[in-house]
Amino acid sequence: MSSTLPAIPGYSYGQPDVPFSPLSLTELEQLKQAVLWTSEDEKYLRQAGAVLADQVDAILDLWYGFVAAHPHLLRYFADHQGQPIPQYLEAVRRRFGQWILDTCLRPHDQDWLNYQYEIGLRHHRTRKNRTDQVTTSATAVVPLRYLVAFIVPITVTIRDFLARKGHSADEVDKMYHAWFKAVTLQVALWCQPYVFPGDY
Repeated sequence: MSSTLPAIPGYSYGQPDVPFSPLSLTELEQLKQAVLWTSEDEKYLRQAGAVLADQVDAILDLWYGFVAAHPHLLRYFADHQGQPIPQYLEAVRRRFGQWILDTCLRPHDQDWLNYQYEIGLRHHRTRKNRTDQVTTSATAVVPLRYLVAFIVPITVTIRDFLARKGHSADEVDKMYHAWFKAVTLQVALWCQPYVFPGDY
């Protein structure tokens, strides 16, 4: 199974222009220990990738519906008049779909670690809006509190999708917990640009 969707604008995983993460691979392993990551989690996360691969659009419909229902969240995709920017939403949606596959199928190597740093920068004022050359956005940063809070909707909504392919309750539970750990791990990495040097 391919871990990459076709030609996604702004998706630069593994490219030379992705900045090198300030965190070392050793520190990444220590962080993985902090979220109780195990080899079994890796196995069941790969299985989750197989389960979710043909459900990506449905998952995104649910998540985008959640954002659209909350104006205080949708504003990060809106212009100065408070109107959503359709091309911005669509561009981010395509990368968000790829993120689901990357979460499940990419190895936690240097390219993966670097791209987590890049994702964090794209939410921070350092690079927000630049990837898609959005000049009409009313916001220059996604507040850190929402990165952390989004762990919940992006986790609790995934269980139903994991349960749709006939796996046992135990397998679904293991895939679900692997997904939860993987999301928490990534959000912890995305926080780095928001933190003063020496405090992260």
